[in-house]
Amino acid sequence: MNYDESPEPAIAYSKFPMAIVSNVCAGASGSSVAYYLHQYAAEASIPVNITVFERSSRAGGRTTTVHAYNNPTFPVELGGSIFVEVNRILVDAVRRFNLSTGSASIRTGEGSDPPVLGIWNGERFVLTAKDEMGWWDLAKLLWKYGYAPIKTRNLMKNTVERFLKLYDEKFPWASLSDVVEELGLLAETAVTGKQYLKNNGISDLFANEVVQASTRVNYAQNIGLVHGLVTMICMATDGAIAVNGGNWQIFDNMVRFASEDLRFHTNVTAISRHEDGKYTIRSKNSWFLTETEETFDEVILATPHQFSSVDLSGATTKIPDAIPYVHLHVTLLASPHVLSPGAFSLPSNKQAPAVVLTTLGPDEDYGAHRHGVGKPNFWSISTLRPIINPKTGGSEFLYKIFSPEPVNETFLAHIFGLRTTFTNSSDEYEIKEEDFPWIYPHIWHSYPYTYPRLTFEELRLDEGSEGQGGLWYTGGMDAFASTMETNSLMGRNIAGLIAKKWKEEDDKKR
Repeated sequence: MNYDESPEPAIAYSKFPMAIVSNVCAGASGSSVAYYLHQYAAEASIPVNITVFERSSRAGGRTTTVHAYNNPTFPVELGGSIFVEVNRILVDAVRRFNLSTGSASIRTGEGSDPPVLGIWNGERFVLTAKDEMGWWDLAKLLWKYGYAPIKTRNLMKNTVERFLKLYDEKFPWASLSDVVEELGLLAETAVTGKQYLKNNGISDLFANEVVQASTRVNYAQNIGLVHGLVTMICMATDGAIAVNGGNWQIFDNMVRFASEDLRFHTNVTAISRHEDGKYTIRSKNSWFLTETEETFDEVILATPHQFSSVDLSGATTKIPDAIPYVHLHVTLLASPHVLSPGAFSLPSNKQAPAVVLTTLGPDEDYGAHRHGVGKPNFWSISTLRPIINPKTGGSEFLYKIFSPEPVNETFLAHIFGLRTTFTNSSDEYEIKEEDFPWIYPHIWHSYPYTYPRLTFEELRLDEGSEGQGGLWYTGGMDAFASTMETNSLMGRNIAGLIAKKWKEEDDKKR
């Protein structure tokens, strides 16, 4: 996701004025902290005035919807596409705001019965599967991989069970590093996914062919790079759903429920701390070019600092570390063509799977190298659903492609098996407009490279003279686990810490 286009907000509040600074699209953490802070304050009968500063024109962060053919009846998710039944915060918000959801299963609309999913290693499909696996499909899976699928599922469930303690038993936690250690999750975060699976008796074959396909489609990274917790999160796929019309609606509803002071098109440039512990926020409105300075009791920086353009030097010496983010190319397109069997070494009388995930070939091992896409040359291709071209009335399909580089005509001509002509004796192909009547390319700083680590960024950047500072930071969650749910959890947790702080302050006054 390109944080210049859609990062999360910064929040400021007042009890008390309070501010949430997102500067990049009032995303999951900023919207969540506003939502829960409003909720906790109401429960404690504490007046709170929450201001949300957002550089862009919308809420949603790394969830955003575009419309095929610029037609609002054809929404397509460009960012965070799905969440799952174990995602408590997102599921609760869907119910609270009465949002309609649909299954994330693929709908090709074809009368035949092709495989829905295939894992491609650049030479052949190492695994294909139907939408719902029958007993024979399961038998073949166990025959090839032994008990590795069952072991992996049990391992994932154990990890999720410990992770869920962040919601209740340990909530709210003052330090992500400390609570990760207390819950025994360092076993997952301290090593790569490859090593974690090996440590737990998962065969290399299943790890490389199946688990790695999941980390590649979800994080554009191989299991030799990501840490073990992210690897397990990628395998927790039960009950995948999406909000009809776009997942951004969850966060838009959250932030609008919590605040009547939403400052869209407003860029926070600096935050400074007063001797009395209050904070000044300097901001500039991009529409009216007006600059303002306002004072708040507490401030939450709810976006990765490195993308925020916020000067914190007047507020704290704890400047968050910059961490490397994946540059993910997302290409949405409509075409009357289906994926070519020949592009995937299949005979012409076979159909290619509707969803093609990828992994590395048996002779490829990129370890922790970032540029590890390998022979497939893309991370995934998904057939989303059938669509009717509003201009021609013709039947087409919507596709989503994840790749490390921009998709070009040569690539499209190859995977769709089009007749092509060389131009100027180059290796580029010339394709016709009717082959791809709608194409929408985008690049995100989508998520960090989740290298193994033992510690994570502090939640409070300025503790003040008595450890009671009010400058908070949500960005450390991304390096732990970058999802809509985990960032929402970080927002909820910081809201819980602020509410706890208020109660302690009130108790001292009595």
